[in-house]
Amino acid sequence: MLRRLLPVIMVAGLAGIPATLVSPASVQAEEKKAELHIRGSVVDFAGSNLKVKTREGETVDVALADGWQVASVANAKVTDIQPGDYVGIATLPKDQGGDGALEVLNFPPALKGAGEGSFGWDLKPNSSMTNATVADAVKDVDGRTVTVSYHGKEKKISIPDGTPVVTIAPATKDDLVAGAVVFISAEKASSGTVAHRVIVGKNGVVPPM
Repeated sequence: MLRRLLPVIMVAGLAGIPATLVSPASVQAEEKKAELHIRGSVVDFAGSNLKVKTREGETVDVALADGWQVASVANAKVTDIQPGDYVGIATLPKDQGGDGALEVLNFPPALKGAGEGSFGWDLKPNSSMTNATVADAVKDVDGRTVTVSYHGKEKKISIPDGTPVVTIAPATKDDLVAGAVVFISAEKASSGTVAHRVIVGKNGVVPPM
């Protein structure tokens, strides 16, 4: 499923992985794995082992696979979003209809089109993720409304004032200190929980996805 590609895209850009690695073949390989999203804060990091207290209050041990990557996010502005940009927006249905943004990730140009689509997301109950190109962006009294396009479809998403907007940024293993907020795309294996990529909060900015 396409939702499994989002963390791959984010870390690919952050860690300097060539965009060619986000290829149809790599996507298909990723889709075959049972993905697990871990959101929480670092308890301890040593060698290839990361202990995380999840947002649900559980403490989990994550084994970091060979060649694992780490990245971070940096603050951006909703006014930075322009027609032609490629974004990932987590949303919830609004009571009055349509979708309202929970957070926005503005991708680098090199990754435009990767993971395109709209699919279920586990940030909140009933939330979705849409990876798409901005067709237009209009300022209104309650924030900004963007029209995004993907696979020949269009969707309008409102971005209320105060919605977290981020872009991808570099990080190192030294940023995995106790208390740092992380978003981890992991998979269940016979040996336990294994991760190839970690997104860590840095400079006061936490991963909102």
